[in-house]
Parts: sequence; C-alpha cells; structure tokens
Amino acid sequence: MEKIDKLSAQRHTLAHLLAAAVGEIYKFDKVKLTLGPAIDNGFYYDIDFGDEKVADKDLKKIEDVMRKRLPKWTDWEHKEMTKEEALAFFKNEYKTELVNEIAERGEKITAYTCGGFTDLCRGGHTEHPATDINPDAFKLDRVAGAYWRGDEKNKMLTRIYGLAFETKEELDAYVNQLEEAKKRDHKKLGRELDLFVFSDLVGSGLPLWTPKGTLMRNLLDEFVWELRSKQGYNKVTIPHITKADLYIQSGHWDKYKDDLFRITTREEHEFAMKPMSCPHHTQIFNRKPHSYKEMPQRYAETTMVYRDEQSGELSGLSRVLCITQDDAHVFCRISQVKKELQIIWDIVHTFYKAFDLPLKLRLSLRDPEHPEKYLGNKEHWDKAEDILREIAGENDTEYFEGLGEAAFYAPKLDFMAKDSIGRELQVATIQLDVNMPERFDLTCTNEKGEKERIVMIHAAIMGSIERFMSAMIEHFAGAFPLWLSPVQVKIIPVRENHNEYARKVFEILKDNNIRAEFDDKDENLGTKVRDAKTNKIPYWIVIGDKEIEANKVTLESRDAGNLGQISEAEILAKFLEEIKNKK
Repeated sequence: MEKIDKLSAQRHTLAHLLAAAVGEIYKFDKVKLTLGPAIDNGFYYDIDFGDEKVADKDLKKIEDVMRKRLPKWTDWEHKEMTKEEALAFFKNEYKTELVNEIAERGEKITAYTCGGFTDLCRGGHTEHPATDINPDAFKLDRVAGAYWRGDEKNKMLTRIYGLAFETKEELDAYVNQLEEAKKRDHKKLGRELDLFVFSDLVGSGLPLWTPKGTLMRNLLDEFVWELRSKQGYNKVTIPHITKADLYIQSGHWDKYKDDLFRITTREEHEFAMKPMSCPHHTQIFNRKPHSYKEMPQRYAETTMVYRDEQSGELSGLSRVLCITQDDAHVFCRISQVKKELQIIWDIVHTFYKAFDLPLKLRLSLRDPEHPEKYLGNKEHWDKAEDILREIAGENDTEYFEGLGEAAFYAPKLDFMAKDSIGRELQVATIQLDVNMPERFDLTCTNEKGEKERIVMIHAAIMGSIERFMSAMIEHFAGAFPLWLSPVQVKIIPVRENHNEYARKVFEILKDNNIRAEFDDKDENLGTKVRDAKTNKIPYWIVIGDKEIEANKVTLESRDAGNLGQISEAEILAKFLEEIKNKK
C-alpha cells in the first residue's frame, strides 16, 4: 500500500478499536454503536450512550483500554452474512438501518472480527493491528455531538474523535499545530479585533460585519478586481433569487434542491435564493448574438449566494449560510481557452503572493467508475481534463489528481495553500465547463458565418470571502500586513500638551489615505501602547517633548520594535511604499 492508504487503513482499524473499548467500559448491552470511518488526520465513531454522559474528561480511560486491547488485535476474521443473520447479530436500530440499506442495494453484508470484537464493515483495515499500529502514535482528541447520518431530524449521538499517525513525532507535531490553531481561532480573534459578530436574533451562519471587518472585505475584493480589470473583465450584477426553471435547465436543481433556500410566491411560483451565479451569467451572455470578433466575454461579480447548511455543520466564517463569492465567468471559443486559463492562472499566483501563501495544485477529475454523478459525455470530459493537464504542464507545476473531486458539470484546477502553521487550505479554483454551454445553447458566429459552440470558464480567486477571511485571520494570527489592517497606525501623544503636534501628524496621514487612529484618551503612555499591541496595529507613533523639539516622531513597529525618530515625510513615504507593494 501507499503511505496514505496504509495510514487510512490504520485509522479505520482504530475506529473499531475505539468502539470495542467503549463497549468494554460502558457495556455493549447499554450503548448502541453506529459507525466510525477514517478521516483526515484520524478517525471517529458515533455512539448512542443513552442516558450516560460522556465528555472530554472520559477520553483518557477509553484511550487506556484501547492500548490495553491493541496487543490482542493480531488478525482479522471476515464473514459474509445473510440479511437475517446480520439483523439477528447487530440488534440496535442504527445497525438495522444500515443492514437493510445494504441489502436493498444488493450488496454483500460483511462483518469483521478482531480481538474478540465484531462490527458491521466493508473492510479496509490494517492487516495486523497489533504490529502495524504504533500505540504511541494515536490519541483521542475530543467529544462532539452529531446527528445520526448527519440529519438534524434524527437523534443526536456522541461522536468521539481520535488522531492517528504513523509515528509519535507526527502525532506530536499535529497536536502542537492544533494548540497553535486554538490561539489563532478566527472566531476568537474576530471578536477580539472587532471584525464580525453573530446574533441569535439574526441566526447562526449569518455573520454581521463591523466597520473594520467590512473594510477588510472591501480591500480584498478591490485587490481581486484590480487584477481582473487589467485583463479586460467587466462587472455584472444579478438578483439574489431566481425561478426554479433556471436551475432545472442548468442541472443544479436535481443536484442541490435539498440544499437550497426555496421560496413559493403568493402566485404559487417556485423560486430559490441563488446558490451560485454561473447560470445567471449564461443569460447575460445569451442576451444577444455574439460574433467571434466579440469573444471572449469576461464577466465578474462579487455577490452573495446561499446554501441551506445543517446547523450542526456551521462554524464561524468557515461554514456559513450566506457566502460571498468573487465569481467570474469567461465565455470563449475553444481556441481561446488556454490563453484565458493562463490569464486566470497568473491572477491567482499574483494574489496569493501578497499573502506569502505557497500554492500547490490538484487536478480535480470525475470518477470514471461513477459516470452517473456527472453531466455530459465522456468525450467532452476527456477533452476538458486534457486541456487542464496541459496548462499545468506548461506552467511547469507539479500537481496531483483527485478522482471524484470534480464539480458535477466540469473538471477543475484547485489551488491548495499552506498557511503559516502548516495547514493545507483549498483556495482558488478554475473550472473548464463544456456542459453548461450545451444546456443553454451558448454559441458565437464564427468566421464562416456559422454558429459555433463555445466553452465556459468558471474562476473564483478567494473562493468565498467569508472562508478566506477566516483563513487570513488565522494565517496572520490577526497581525495583518499594513495594506490590509483596518487601522494602520496609531498616533499616541504622551501628554495633553502634545496633542496639537500629534493632531497635525494625524491629519497628514489621513490626507494621504493612511488609516490612522488618534489616541488622546486620558491614559498613560504604557496603557496606550499596550492597547495598540493588543489590537495588533502594525505601527504606532509616539509624540512627546523630544519629538516636538526635533520636529520628528518616534515610530514603533509591531513586528520590528522601535525604529527611532523619523520625519513626517519619511514616515509617509515608508507607509505608502509598503501599502503599494502589499507589505
């Protein structure tokens, strides 16, 4: 097995071991085991504990039993069962539901036994757990609530998460990363830095942006638009709701109808709050015939879309109900595709360079074994996938292929960024779509006066502003670069008699569009400086007797410490240069 496959098998095995340990401690006849898969970085198992309350404090004893049992987990026994045998053996209602579903699909019902513990399972375990699994390389992480099958209409179960790696060193590194991530949690920092707020009266998953947070959103959006406008993109605007007919024709209705906020008008017409903007943009393109001389058409828009996410899946800015997308669509001829892809490629790399975020690439493809999950024919998909491979190759970029990671209508290039503490984030995406032009009959008139089918490129640089903001808050730990900081510099007069000179400096900075804050509160210098540090302001300027006498100011940096006395002209030039270069 490859390393990732081997590790996944170990994690799956540990989920079974967790279930066995829970059964031993809390008694198999009192708890109801459901299912437990391997996941990124570990595993989990969902359990109905009945009236028993299990919390994080209980994890140590469960973990101890797992380690005690592990040496006895030497080999697996595999058994195929009839539906009746499985229902008789696995008696709780959760396993019953799973057995009935497997039987209805006509699949084999299989059970696996190791160390005296038997569970309903399709397989995929490490062959000899006792020797294959390092007992020092796993630990139970946390307890959470989870609805059975992810459906909030079902009972809330207890989910126990575990971490697992091949070595103790890898586990320790990841635990340290988690600890650092807690310090950087965007939900905590966003509140402390006054960037956004949530209200119970408004609803979960619906962030309210403060003046500072709104400023940052706008700066990010303006940066993307600056890069796009130089390449001939034009802004468009679409409504927030649409008739169901649009999404029926695009194919999104059947795919996502359960995830839509749906509206029935008083005239009994069915509408939905838009979950994406691409079908709307096809209608802007199709408003009139287009000559080949007018191609490509490049549309861009920053707009909110809406997804009816389950409440248990909402998390700060990273998972919300309203998503602000910096969405763009290029309508072009097949001969123009590679040039347009290269333009977007360059925009993506210019944008992420400003954040010191190295990128790697995933080519997200359809799963050829499940063609029913995708729109369009194999020929169109093969052609689109080959073009994306070529653009990656021409840019001398290493990439990995993700089978089954494509959108249901198009393959895509997914850019993955590694943040300052080593976490991998999916950020920008480029999709090459030959299916939607077919469904909406998008054409241009070619040189021969004939209709020619066009293609459509979808591109999002940030993906969503909410998720990108959450990533940036955590990447910088709230200490944003000068150009992005809501307050760029704080002016601190030492005493009241220094206010006049300090005010003059403040006005000079403001007149040059520097976001300055004037602190004339009746507090001592140390308190004012601590406030600047707490709010992670990039610079603060101290003005006292010595500064006024020298006709200069003392400049202090959040990152570099005391920079000494400097003239107003020098300080202004320094700030403007840093902002211009996105420092």
